[in-house]
Amino acid sequence: MSESIVPAHDANDWGSALDEAVNVLGRGQVIVLPTDTVYGIGADAFNPDAVNALLAAKGRGRQMPPPVLVGSLNTLDGLATEVSSGARALAQKFWPGGLTIIFRAQPSLAWDLGETHGTVALRMPDHPTALALLNRTGPLAVSSANKTGQAAAFTAREAFVQLGDSVAIYLDGGQVPGGVASTIVDATGEVLRVVRAGAISIEELRTVAEVLDLGEGLEPEPELSQQPEPGAAPESGSDEHAAPASEATEAE
Repeated sequence: MSESIVPAHDANDWGSALDEAVNVLGRGQVIVLPTDTVYGIGADAFNPDAVNALLAAKGRGRQMPPPVLVGSLNTLDGLATEVSSGARALAQKFWPGGLTIIFRAQPSLAWDLGETHGTVALRMPDHPTALALLNRTGPLAVSSANKTGQAAAFTAREAFVQLGDSVAIYLDGGQVPGGVASTIVDATGEVLRVVRAGAISIEELRTVAEVLDLGEGLEPEPELSQQPEPGAAPESGSDEHAAPASEATEAE
């Protein structure tokens, strides 16, 4: 096993591994860490060069900015603005866990996550190693620890096979459960809206706050005045993201 893969599954023994990860992040390098879904590749969210290194390791561009993982609910107001009572209630109920919430980012933040259009996707993962690290480092930009288009990694070794030396240290928290990706709720508009179904059902969300499902409550689009030419290709430029600042991966 590579020397860059270090054990970090036992709270009694992971101190030196977390120390090394904190030092690596402080130098602007990237790490791999376990989450409650898949392994993630992480960087200091406030270091643009580090975020660029994360994107380069995955082979993706700035048009697909990574979400930001936090270790405490108290971080929310420092990163997001215009936090509605409903969005706050959802975070209080479902963090840590499988809920990503898209907010308007605080305009004073000195970060550059990519083409976020002034938003940030936030989540608190329900994994002890991840939370222990986040409580030491503060917010981290984290995406799934795989090359774009390839399979997600459920072990540190699987992540290493894909990302290799582009990552300075791999925190080995054992095999992660995988499963359903996080639910994504867009809290940037006047209403809360689910933009990706996932681990938290719409019914569960509605026990806490009024939340609309994807497409619910929207005016239907007018019919086109003419049909496309036979054999014409569909229009380009469609956004594969569920909403600004989100990326449809299980690491969220």
